[in-house]
Amino acid sequence: MWPGRWKIILSNASSDFASDGPHIRVGDDAWPVRVVRHAQSRRYRLVFDGARGELRLIVPRRASERAALKWADEQQAWLAEQVGKAVLPVIVGPGAAIPFRGVERRVQWTATLPRAIRLDANILHLGGPAETVGRRIERWLKAEALDLMARESHEIAGAAGLSVGRVRVGDPRSRWGSCTSEGDLRYSWRLVMAPDHVRRATVAHEVAHLRHMDHGAAFHALVDRLHDGDVAAARGWLRREGRSLHRYRFTA
Repeated sequence: MWPGRWKIILSNASSDFASDGPHIRVGDDAWPVRVVRHAQSRRYRLVFDGARGELRLIVPRRASERAALKWADEQQAWLAEQVGKAVLPVIVGPGAAIPFRGVERRVQWTATLPRAIRLDANILHLGGPAETVGRRIERWLKAEALDLMARESHEIAGAAGLSVGRVRVGDPRSRWGSCTSEGDLRYSWRLVMAPDHVRRATVAHEVAHLRHMDHGAAFHALVDRLHDGDVAAARGWLRREGRSLHRYRFTA
């Protein structure tokens, strides 16, 4: 038994999400900790990623992981302040609920069903190995996002007489889309979880950059013309809710 208050949970944490790795209990909740070894590090350092609901513990390459976790657990005042600004992550697996195109969908896993994902009303049906459910849903979401936003990019650009280069999706933390001077567009695949009008407003924003590589009055006027909805409402939704899209994790 470790002396004093010891809240590190190495397995079977009691929480709203699965736990295969170390966790730290902060208040009533257990938060996952990702231990990162850094050759140049000379001391322990905690970083809290509020968007993803994850603690990263940077430790020297040869340091004891157990000692580092004990030190991290002792930083309760700092931890409480940080996690108070965030929400618990959701590990996606059988029985979990995730948003798709702005509507909550329940993951219904049945061992005898095919591995391929089938959306029926608000249920995502799939079979195959239970331990790969999260990763397969993530791949499905990325494919749906790329298909939707590539099609919408070309449709919106075509209506404005603009030409689109390559369309890709990624998982950036600080932006929802980008446009290069060559006309390539890149989006966060997590936009496929947002309501349709939010995703389409983001596509209109990036397509408008094909003509205006700034955020001047002409650019905003073009975005308003290209988007078939309320641009300000879409921006407001992303400001309020966008960070929550990063709380969904597809591997424990």
